Amino acid sequence: MFRLIALTLLLTGCSLTPGMRMKSGTTLSDVEVPVTKDGKLIKEKAKIMPITADLIIERENTRRAALDTLPPVDVANAPYKIGPHDRLQITVWEHPEINDPGGEKILPELAGKVVADDGTLYFPYAGTLPVAGKTVGQVRDMLTQALSKYFKKVKLDVRVLSFQSHRMFVVGEVKTPGIQSFVETPLTVAEAIGRAGGVSPEADQSNVSLARDGKLYQIDLLSLYEKGGSAQNLLLKDGDVLNVPDRKDNKVFLMGEVGRQQPLQINKGKMTLAQAISEGYGVDFNTSRPEEIYVIRNSQAKPEIFQLDAGSPDGLLLADRFSLEPHDIVFVGTAGITQWSRVLNQLLPSSINQMMMRATYMGM
Repeated sequence: MFRLIALTLLLTGCSLTPGMRMKSGTTLSDVEVPVTKDGKLIKEKAKIMPITADLIIERENTRRAALDTLPPVDVANAPYKIGPHDRLQITVWEHPEINDPGGEKILPELAGKVVADDGTLYFPYAGTLPVAGKTVGQVRDMLTQALSKYFKKVKLDVRVLSFQSHRMFVVGEVKTPGIQSFVETPLTVAEAIGRAGGVSPEADQSNVSLARDGKLYQIDLLSLYEKGGSAQNLLLKDGDVLNVPDRKDNKVFLMGEVGRQQPLQINKGKMTLAQAISEGYGVDFNTSRPEEIYVIRNSQAKPEIFQLDAGSPDGLLLADRFSLEPHDIVFVGTAGITQWSRVLNQLLPSSINQMMMRATYMGM
């Protein structure tokens, strides 16, 4: 009998002990993990940080700063700039001889004059004009000045029949992804999403990305749609790629001494630690160590571990302010007596197990 007990005591300290447990009171993880530094992978131990009010404030300010880091709105680029392959219709009043021959009988796709690859446009009497990068009004002024050498009181109109030179792309979880051409009115993020038929039910609207000039920017559509965050409604420009990702992988994983271990879907881009624990039917205070609630964030750039001490109910106030991120692992530690019980369940007959448990609780 005593040999069995001694064997059990030895096994409780070895790797066969049921249930996982992290060492408390440490500031670094036991294992080294791959970390990206200066573009290279190296090995480091992850830092364990207590969840405090200061930590939450620092993280929230960093998150908001990241959302505010958007490209500046270039108002000068808002008016449409004519470019190669655009088709222009130029009408000179009282001088039909220099207008498009055939008038209304010409098919719309063949009407007007096409801007050449080099950005120039030929018009009778005016000659070859550099029109690329200019607005409709600027081209009108150029033609008026050129034709005034040959005609008195020149009156003309210029409009774009076909917009072909400036395009952007909407991809991902929208109903009709594809290329969108710019028109005379400025194209914004909201309008581009609208043109694409709106987002699909699986879209992650809080994490839309804009690729521009070799840089990637994060756009929060939920902030735009639900809170009127107009700063997120950027003016788009030629070559932009707007990607709406899906939310299928936006999950956190609940493990340890909770009512139900399960993956949890992050809805509308936000889930707090308290919400995750609640959806897992709470912490089992009979078998857990509430002071050892961990959030394991395995970012390739900087893996981190956060620890919440929920030994007192007010610790859950911090949990309700601590935001989780996709792929976070929430782990609730196991109480020592629970691990002892599980070992006995595996190694000893049920009658001896009950006797040992009774002796443990009575301090024998």
